[in-house]
Parts: sequence; C-alpha cells; structure tokens
Amino acid sequence: MRFWTADPSPQLVTVFANIAGTRMADVPICNGALEVEALGFRRMSEGHWAGLMITPWAINLLVLPGQQDGWPILAACSKHDWRFPSGDYEFIVAQEDSLGTYHLCSLFSPALEFATHEAAQLTALATAHALFAEPLAPPAAAAAPTRRAFLGLRG
Repeated sequence: MRFWTADPSPQLVTVFANIAGTRMADVPICNGALEVEALGFRRMSEGHWAGLMITPWAINLLVLPGQQDGWPILAACSKHDWRFPSGDYEFIVAQEDSLGTYHLCSLFSPALEFATHEAAQLTALATAHALFAEPLAPPAAAAAPTRRAFLGLRG
C-alpha cells in the first residue's frame, strides 16, 4: 500500500497523462479539448488526500491514502463513503500499478459537455470549493408576526 506524504498532484498528472497517451488514445469518449490536470488537492481531516482530476475522458473526485490509520482496505470496485464538510459521498475503489489503491467519485464521465479545458477547470475548482465548504444552514425560522406587529403596533 502506498501512502502519500506530500501532494500527489504531480504523480497523478504523470500517470494519467501516460494513460491518455496509451490506453485512452483515440477512444471515442475522450474530449480532445481537455488536458490532464490535478486540481485542489488537500489533506482531509483523516490525513488522506482529496482533490479533482481532469482527464479527456472524465472529471473525478479522488481520495488517496495519506496514512495507514483510517484507510479502509477494500477490494477493487468496492464502494466506500467518505465524509467531507459538505456531506458524505460514495466512492469506488480503484487500483493503478504506479499509484496504488485510490478511491474515485465520478462527476462527469464522459466529459463531453466541456467546450474548453478552462470550462472544465472552473467546474472542478467550484466543485472542490463546494466539497470542502460547510453545508449552508437553513435560515432560522422566523416567528409568525402577531396582528399588532403586522399593523406596526408595539406589544
């Protein structure tokens, strides 16, 4: 099992760029406007890494192990829920020889609706921001105004 002590973004870009140029080359679901890019990777409260991965075929949320504690040992293709400040999300366990085990949550697959890489970047950055944001609290229920208050009278 590989544990990431530093931001995995550079290695992710290298691995997925290689996949884009080999296994995914000329696959019809690929969007030629998209490049391989890792965005917004940061440590989660459990010490693991989470961020967004843009590829020509998908935009995925990834979680990679940052330490042994709290990392579930599951078979490839299993499902696991990860908790973020914004809520719980279901991930699929994936395995890539040069990365080890990681978890992915598909956001766009295929990612054909993006006309430019910049549009995909903005979507991924907005997703990362929302993912780590606390959920919006509903406004406090206002007490129904009394008839006197409605008429502008005290008491």
